[in-house]
Amino acid sequence: MDGTQWILFILIVQIIHFLGTWKLYVKAGRKAWEAAVPVYNAIVLMQIIRRPKWWVLLLFIPIINLLMFPVVWIETLRSFGKNTLLDTWLVILTLGFYIYYVNYTQDVTYVENRSLHPKTGLGEWVSSIVFAIVAATLVHTYFIQPYVIPTGSLERTLRIGDFLFVSKFHYGARVPMTTIAAPMVHDTIPGLGIRSYLNKPQLPYFRLPGFKKVKKNDIVVFSWPADTVRRFFKREEGVKKPFDKKSNYVKRCVGTPGDSLAVVDGYVFVNGKQLQLSDRAKPQYDYQVYAQKGVSSRMLVELGITDFNRKYISGPLSQSQYSGISGYLLGANQNDKGQIELYTKNNGIPAKVIQKYGLSLKEETGRQRLVTLTDAMVAKLKRNSAVDSVIKVIEPKGQQGFNIFPQHPDHPWNNDNFGPIYIPEAGKTVPLNLNVLPIYKKIIKDYEGNAISVNGNQISLNGKVVNTYTFKQDYYWMMGDNRDHSEDSRAWGYVPENHIVGTPVFIWMSFDNFNDGVANWKPRWDRIFTTVNGDGEPQSYFKYFLMLLAGWFVFDFFRKRKRGKK
Repeated sequence: MDGTQWILFILIVQIIHFLGTWKLYVKAGRKAWEAAVPVYNAIVLMQIIRRPKWWVLLLFIPIINLLMFPVVWIETLRSFGKNTLLDTWLVILTLGFYIYYVNYTQDVTYVENRSLHPKTGLGEWVSSIVFAIVAATLVHTYFIQPYVIPTGSLERTLRIGDFLFVSKFHYGARVPMTTIAAPMVHDTIPGLGIRSYLNKPQLPYFRLPGFKKVKKNDIVVFSWPADTVRRFFKREEGVKKPFDKKSNYVKRCVGTPGDSLAVVDGYVFVNGKQLQLSDRAKPQYDYQVYAQKGVSSRMLVELGITDFNRKYISGPLSQSQYSGISGYLLGANQNDKGQIELYTKNNGIPAKVIQKYGLSLKEETGRQRLVTLTDAMVAKLKRNSAVDSVIKVIEPKGQQGFNIFPQHPDHPWNNDNFGPIYIPEAGKTVPLNLNVLPIYKKIIKDYEGNAISVNGNQISLNGKVVNTYTFKQDYYWMMGDNRDHSEDSRAWGYVPENHIVGTPVFIWMSFDNFNDGVANWKPRWDRIFTTVNGDGEPQSYFKYFLMLLAGWFVFDFFRKRKRGKK
């Protein structure tokens, strides 16, 4: 909806409100016209129902107002003596239109000095829950949102199983465009598996003022631009989502508006200079590790290396044996010798499981092994006398990679050698021709709403032949620190400014084995209560939190004891 449509919508809402309440305003000692004046009518209504005037603000905050409207409807009825449970359900189920029935057919009397306290324990409990939800939704929508790292694209900077608090106010909170949605859930209602929102009506994009802009090296949470997924890991027809309901991703910003960016042999170059990452960044790359006596899993684990796979050799397996270990397997096949090859993650198959199913397994550790490593891990391996060499795996320049933006033969790029590419800046104009069109097409068509057509060598936008294009908003380039195992801007391109959600600021909990089921979770004590940003190695503040919590309990105990003596 554009501005004119929203003004019409608001006027219709005001007319509906006036027609449904003007008699009640008069019975409360007010003037009928006061029910018709936008905003002022809400202030008067708060006086009628004896609630604070600041509630009016909550009625105009998207998502929060969905929770507040039923509260105001119920309070309006109670102000005129309609206190029964039936009245409450009728006004909620009719979306407030039950007030029309009361306004025109019921001879009600305004209860001027009614008690604002619930008459029953259940009522008190319900009131507390409602306003707790309102407060939590306000914080979740406009200030801080919890987030969990589900994949390894930022390993080992942010790890799978890190529970984060994401600040929305750093860059300025994005006001929800989707106005009718379930509070504190994203695109799907948990447990029900159904969409949590209605596509219409939509507010125009608006962002509250923040105190910083997205900069290079920032870790950023954003709405995944390419998202048409209704449910992850399920093959089905895609859906078109409002961009504030697209799935949230977290990556590192490596390119900002106006930059020229390239990836050369895996390293990011911005405006011709290699990007210097923050000292907390732990980028990882794939390496081939060579050792004459074999690259053993035990050696890798002892060096703190966990991003590798294991290969076991087995004889024939019964159906029950295979079923018993299938949960640990990445894959299996039969080799030329008739042996079964079993592939697992770095944790392998537990000894107790091998014993339980009577398996005879031998781990195969070849002379070379593909391992994902940070610079520190590479240095450790090179110092190890059992290792002959450690060679970085690089896709050669000019070789077309799989699923690489813009997926066009004129731009044969891959994960390790990509670009150079321009990061668009709002208001900047670029030449537009058939060579660069694949790079900017999604921006022009999907993010900025233009119709594109090509006739021979001519490009037309909205029916007019053009040879330049001026961008309407800023764009960013996002990449994961786990460079060879991250689906990022190299796969789906630019991130528009209006897709930015916030930045992670705090890790409040962290678990190893996060994707292996709750029973296998193991706390990473050194990561709990650590900050995401800053210099130097992260420091856990968990013990200080426990000390503060213990101090509060001691203080509260003696305070209550002293009060009891009095």
